[in-house]
Amino acid sequence: MPAGQSSSASNLDRERYVARFREMCRIREFETAAIAASNEKLVLGAIHPSIGQEAVAAGVCGNLRRDDIILSTHRGHGHTMAKGADALAMMRELFGRAGGTSQGKGGSMHIADFSVGMLGANGVVAANINIAAGAAHAIKLKGEDKVVVCFFGDGAINRGPFLEGLNWAGVFKLPILFVCEDNGFAATTRTKAMTSGDGPAARADSIGIKSETVDGNDIAAVDEIASELIDEARRGTPRFLVARTYRLTGHTSSDPAPYRPADEVKERWLNDPIENCRQMLLTAGVDESELSAIAEAAAKEMKDAYETAKASDWPEKDLAYVDVQDIGDPRGGAF
Repeated sequence: MPAGQSSSASNLDRERYVARFREMCRIREFETAAIAASNEKLVLGAIHPSIGQEAVAAGVCGNLRRDDIILSTHRGHGHTMAKGADALAMMRELFGRAGGTSQGKGGSMHIADFSVGMLGANGVVAANINIAAGAAHAIKLKGEDKVVVCFFGDGAINRGPFLEGLNWAGVFKLPILFVCEDNGFAATTRTKAMTSGDGPAARADSIGIKSETVDGNDIAAVDEIASELIDEARRGTPRFLVARTYRLTGHTSSDPAPYRPADEVKERWLNDPIENCRQMLLTAGVDESELSAIAEAAAKEMKDAYETAKASDWPEKDLAYVDVQDIGDPRGGAF
């Protein structure tokens, strides 16, 4: 379904959705550059692209404040960028260079930026769910006016932390929104082949956390429901959102995804969330030249970030043990 069908063109907040379009373009271009860097062996370790899922990141994070908290998965570039992280610092992090968000020590699967409330991506499937519940509980105990958003994929619902985290949030009425990006695959396996029952929403509902399901490729629909659920979660009512979407690339940058029929992928490209948003804005009267300029600016920004990161220095060796524990450098005899 093309984006915008949840809102009439005449009533569309053009400025809001131009901003969402810009963010989605930036995420797409960042990951395109990251894949190129991986192919050039500038990135060591796996890159997990979220190409095709940009509307979820932009639509949800666009409704958060800077001091709100998010946690993500190994597929977390889009969430991190949409939360406000600097693209150059992120690219340097992927390249393991000085000036990265974690001085090059986290890399793609563990990218974090506390300055914008991004507590970290996590390479262990579902592990971020319990961390998010803990962060939300801390917020409640401190009486802060914040909310936590936890992103994970549909494969994560089959792991223990899913039950533990949702149960804890429900028992203690925590300020948290769980967002399941349901792209139909757990790595290289169709999730439905490995999931009993009616899926993510049914499991959340069974724990007493009310769920909503949305077309994750419709930026207007995602934005609207995310705004509503985030407000409810901020007031101490944990909520659950299932965003139906599709990963248009392989599981990693090196995965040709032969397990998916070519016709299926071709058809899914026709529901590209960025193109959906572009068509919605054109229908609403936004000039095509403005949208083209936004797309071109995003491509230039990420090309520049790529080249600058590539030319950046390696971190100083003494930084290797900094920040690895909260009581100082482990070489200092703390133990």
